[in-house]
Parts: sequence; C-alpha cells; structure tokens
Amino acid sequence: MSDARPDSPLDLAIAGGGAAGYFAAITCGEARPGSRITIFERTSRPLGKVKISGGGRCNVTHACFDPRDLVTYYPRGARQLIGPFHRWGPAETMDWFERRGVALKVEPDNRVFPVTDRSQTVIDCLESAARDAGVRIRTSVSVARAEPSKDGFHLDLDTGEGISTRRLLVATGGTRQPSGATIAGGFGHRVEPAAPSLFTFRIDDPRLHGLAGLSVETATLRVIDPPSSGRGEANRSKKNALVTTGPVLVTHGGLSGPGILRVSAWGARELAAVDYRFTIEVDWTGGAGPESVLERFTMLREAHPRKGIGNDPQFGIPTRLWKRLVTASGLPAGGENAARWPHLSRDAARRFAGELTAGRFAVDGKSMNKDEFVTCGGVALREVDFQKMESRLVPGLHFAGEVLDIDGITGGFNFQSAWTTGHIAGGAVADSL
Repeated sequence: MSDARPDSPLDLAIAGGGAAGYFAAITCGEARPGSRITIFERTSRPLGKVKISGGGRCNVTHACFDPRDLVTYYPRGARQLIGPFHRWGPAETMDWFERRGVALKVEPDNRVFPVTDRSQTVIDCLESAARDAGVRIRTSVSVARAEPSKDGFHLDLDTGEGISTRRLLVATGGTRQPSGATIAGGFGHRVEPAAPSLFTFRIDDPRLHGLAGLSVETATLRVIDPPSSGRGEANRSKKNALVTTGPVLVTHGGLSGPGILRVSAWGARELAAVDYRFTIEVDWTGGAGPESVLERFTMLREAHPRKGIGNDPQFGIPTRLWKRLVTASGLPAGGENAARWPHLSRDAARRFAGELTAGRFAVDGKSMNKDEFVTCGGVALREVDFQKMESRLVPGLHFAGEVLDIDGITGGFNFQSAWTTGHIAGGAVADSL
C-alpha cells in the first residue's frame, strides 16, 4: 500500500507509533474501511514502551471503573479526562483486548495484565489489529515539520519526502522527545515544559544504610516547604499537594515504592524547580500521630515490663528499621544497656515518637523508576477539545497520549489515558472522513 496516490492525500497521518498512535489508527481504520492511514515511528521498533512496561509484562490498565475515582490517579489532566473516561474507560479497554484474544487478569492491587505475563502478547494484538484495519506502519522515519495546506496538512519527513494528509494526529509520547513539541509549537500551541513525573528519592542517611529491600506497608510522606510551580493544577489543593500515604521501599540509594512515586508525580514541577534537593518528613506509623504513639508507649510499659524497646517493633515497622529509629532517638537498641519499656522517660518517649511520626530525611537527587520513564508536560490542555481530541487552534490537528500535559501515577493509568485519547481521536477522524 502506498502512502498516497499522486492526486490524493492520506486520510490520516500519525506521528508516533506508541500505544495512543496505534489505538487511534486501529479505531479509525475499523470505523472507515479502506481509509488511508499511516503511522510514522522514528525508531525501528514501534510500541517500545508497551514492550518494557510493567517489567516486561505490560500493565494494560487499572481495574477502576468509576471515572471520578479513576481521575484521582492523574496529577495533571484529571478534570479533562472525566468525560473521556465515561466514553472509554478501563472496562471498554479490557473488553477490547479480550475480544481480540488477549486474556487478562486483575491482580490484588487492581493492576491489569495479560494472563501470559508477556507484553509481546499485547504488541501482537495491536499489530494484528492494525494490519487488519489496513494501517501502514513506517519505521525509522519521523515527521520533521508540518504545516497547513489546501488538502489539510503538508508533512516533511526526515527522509526528505513530502506527504499530504487530510488529518494529522500527534502521538509522539512525552515531550522530552522534541518532535511532538516541535510540531505542536509550530502550530502555535503552548507546550508545558517536560519534567520527570515518576522517580525515586536519593537519600544518604545512616538510618537507611544497609536496609535495601526492606519495606513499610503504610507510611505517610510530606515534602517540606516545596516552592509553588505557579501553575495552579486544578486536580489537587496546594494545602495537601505533597502529602500522601502508601507503601515505601528502602533502596540502595534511598527511598522508593508507591508512596514515594505518588509524591514525585504530584510534585513533579515543584521538585524539579529545586533540582531535587529538599527535605521529606516520614511518618512510619502511617498516620497514628504522636499522641497515639505516646499512648501506645504507656500501654507497653505495663504490658511488656521486661521487653527491650529495640526488640519490640510496633505499627508494622520492620525490626531492623525499628532498631535504627530507636537508636536515632538517642536510645540504646541492643546489648546489656538496651532500653526497656518501663525505663522510657517522658523526654525520651517524645523524641522517639517524633522520630517515628516526623522523621526528616534530606533528598539530594532522584533516580528513575526502573525503565518506566514518565514525564509531565506537553500540549496545554485548554487548547484541546477533549470531545474529539482536536486542536482548538487548528482544525484537523489531533493529539493523543503523553504528548498532552497528562500523566498518571504507576499502575496502568498512563496506558489507560493513551487508549482513551487514542480511541477518541481515531473515532473523531473517522467521523470526519
């Protein structure tokens, strides 16, 4: 199949061969059989992020079926996604893949994976559906420049070719790749600057040394006095913007886990502004509060009069971390002089309660969350019509996926926004043909 006949442009050109681009192409091709659709992917392997996601298993979506609950997992884009998720959400996504032979499973944390635990299963499904829909995929080629024309758009490819298309969809992924931002900016769109959205905190602190792999199921985290980004993100209040509760994992370089990643996502711009050097306050009790902790100490004085404090961890805190916190509060955690509950003075009890509920750690950098690089930033959402995923500035220009200033936390949410925006964009193009 050729890109276009000499006298006829493409019906739809898609810049970017990721999840959103493929889903849009398939949706359009299935709705309008015979339409001329080509995906231009700059790498040699389309769907590269699908391949590595979920540790190679592909976290397809998240089993959260109420749109108003679902959008609470998106630091940016929550308000705009409520309507689209009513039209195409996790239930529709799961049904779409299962009808095409991809058996899915919902894990205890509601993440959804293929039963095979292989991302290639999802890739094979998308590639097969694209072929059946008549979509052409061109790899190792990208859209270098785009401009309006009498037929719709003229595209200059980095191969030196010129292509005409009636409709153009930009689905190039996060704007750390400059192509999508360049295309959108060339049409006059505001592009919010890119910044990492999911990352772990680099911390060098004796309390954590040698504890890599240890986890606390429920900890409350608060970033101390982050600067305001000034962007007024509508889906969260400034009062509690950088406070969250969740599992925390100690790593060789600091702290990670869902709780840390959630803070990193909501504070992406604020934390980038201080070059990832700030202080976090950790409540290892998960929100018990200092007064409740002191009451627990009083009870333990009577219940465990012979027990050493260091050998009697509370609040679900692992023993090795508990001992570090005992020591950090100035109490001997072991040996002949180990502190026992009845000997815990009022001042020592308050110091220890403070260490448990408001321990402060200096963060001096970030590390990426495995291979799952997610950024905030992208095309300003107010300039996009989410009924059609179409530019409010340039008719016929559409956006889908992470090229928009939308990002979700880890757990299948970024893929779901890609499937949703891709489906809506592809359907809107099909309706226009």
